[in-house]
Amino acid sequence: MANIYPKLIIDALRNVRYPGTGKDIVEMGFVSDDIHIDGMKVSFSLLFEKANDPFIKSIVKAAETAILTYVDPNVDIKGNIEVKTQQVEAPKPVKALPQVKNIIAISSGKGGVGKSTVSVNLAVALAKKGYKVGLLDADIFGPSLPKMFDEEEARPFLEPIDGKEYIVPIEKYGVKMLSIGFFVNRDDAVVWRGAMAGNALKQLINDGNWGELDYFLIDFPPGTSDIHLTLVQTLAITGAVVVSTPQQVALADARKGINMFTNEKVDVPILGLVENMAWFTPAELPENKYFIFGKEGAKNLAEEMNVPLLGQIPIVQSICEGGDKGVPVALNENTITGMAFAHLADNFISSVEKRNAEKAPTQKVEIHNR
Repeated sequence: MANIYPKLIIDALRNVRYPGTGKDIVEMGFVSDDIHIDGMKVSFSLLFEKANDPFIKSIVKAAETAILTYVDPNVDIKGNIEVKTQQVEAPKPVKALPQVKNIIAISSGKGGVGKSTVSVNLAVALAKKGYKVGLLDADIFGPSLPKMFDEEEARPFLEPIDGKEYIVPIEKYGVKMLSIGFFVNRDDAVVWRGAMAGNALKQLINDGNWGELDYFLIDFPPGTSDIHLTLVQTLAITGAVVVSTPQQVALADARKGINMFTNEKVDVPILGLVENMAWFTPAELPENKYFIFGKEGAKNLAEEMNVPLLGQIPIVQSICEGGDKGVPVALNENTITGMAFAHLADNFISSVEKRNAEKAPTQKVEIHNR
């Protein structure tokens, strides 16, 4: 029986060359310093740079043959060469917004239906009920939160936490909020390509110090776009609220918006529809209703698509004035619109609770390029 020692193994492995280099695997540093010899049994490791190296199997086979050829044909080597790689395993991705219980998309099929007004007043109504609420203005190209909260001059600051700097959201009326509007001149147009806009949104989400929230409302851009895709890929959205007017052209787009969320690739549950501008009511004649955009269009659509109607918000002059002055009408529950938003908040809470009780948590959308 041959007397086997590590140098014999090393010398034998010098006969194994890595394809295309002309160098042997010892010279290239492939052989780890862990050769173990127990009688005729030999074991050691080969260290490759990448786990997907195409020559791994052939190198292992050549190493076994070299030892059997140059050391001893009776060496027990087959199956005893361990393959290791220098690649560090990628860290598991950190869950976005880990302290947020419910992430809500507030969307509309088209612009001009009052989606941002609904987003702002729903957020305020929830905060008034004692919930911890965050609001993200995802309408990168038409940010409106700073104006609607009368915070156009506000500028978020950075706060270091555990060696990383986080953006501290602006807080007003019990609502934490971030918008690209806080970072640009209010008179400047935001002219960005889709990728740049998407990256800005991800930064507001992941680098915002949102803390613990019961509801994180996202005021989506109108329609369907790259931004929508970025958000459903970045966040596991609990459910979506779709805002529409009773007008037929708005309802047609609302139907498309609902289908966008419920298609099998996205699969975000619809929490319900909100019919904004449901009717016009003069402040001095609160009992009068004038259906200037049609009557109960969103209510009928909700029934047709089997989704809840969360609320009907009337047009009253005060709702426009409140938005322009930065004083959301939901702050005053004694007004017609204030009561409407309080009722909307109650129905919204019930819909979220029902969704969470009956459905599994939503998963982020995974896009696979073919």
